[in-house]
Amino acid sequence: MKILLSCENQVAPLNLLGRFMVWLFLVFYGFNLIFKPMESGMNNLIHFPNLGFHEAGHLIFSPFGEFVYVIGGSLGQLLMPLVIIIAFLFFKKEAFGSSVALWWFGQNMLDIAPYINDARLLELQLLGGGTGKEILGHDWEYLLSKLGWLRYDYFIANIFYQSGRCIMILAITWGLAILIRQLNRVNL
Repeated sequence: MKILLSCENQVAPLNLLGRFMVWLFLVFYGFNLIFKPMESGMNNLIHFPNLGFHEAGHLIFSPFGEFVYVIGGSLGQLLMPLVIIIAFLFFKKEAFGSSVALWWFGQNMLDIAPYINDARLLELQLLGGGTGKEILGHDWEYLLSKLGWLRYDYFIANIFYQSGRCIMILAITWGLAILIRQLNRVNL
């Protein structure tokens, strides 16, 4: 439990101020995303950077067969924040950075949910400019079809969306707990 609240013994006031500003961004931007409907999930500032990790995931997982290659895009989006959480928490002993990465993980779940939700409809505008209908499918249509779960696309998308919301709120709360602890260690 101690590692989850780890921070320096003495915190510089400017460092605390910078972290507080990051935390405020996570709160205000996060709640803006959390309270939007799932359909608007891919229309945000962070979607395009996430898309880079999505596409990189396809490349990284391409040697492991077609199914893993296809799911690799979404895995890339989720694994990058997880790697950062682990790096900050266990190697740098920097819990606040981990809370920010956890927020990003939750936001990626919000980002993936509309994609899953579109598996049957295939109406989302894709990176190449067309919709899933125009190019005969997309990642989540393929994945859920292969698993025989296509009829559960809305249900699975909702699990992703609600989980992402909860994870973002947890990350914001965790970040606040760390900031309060750091406030008591300010080096004046």
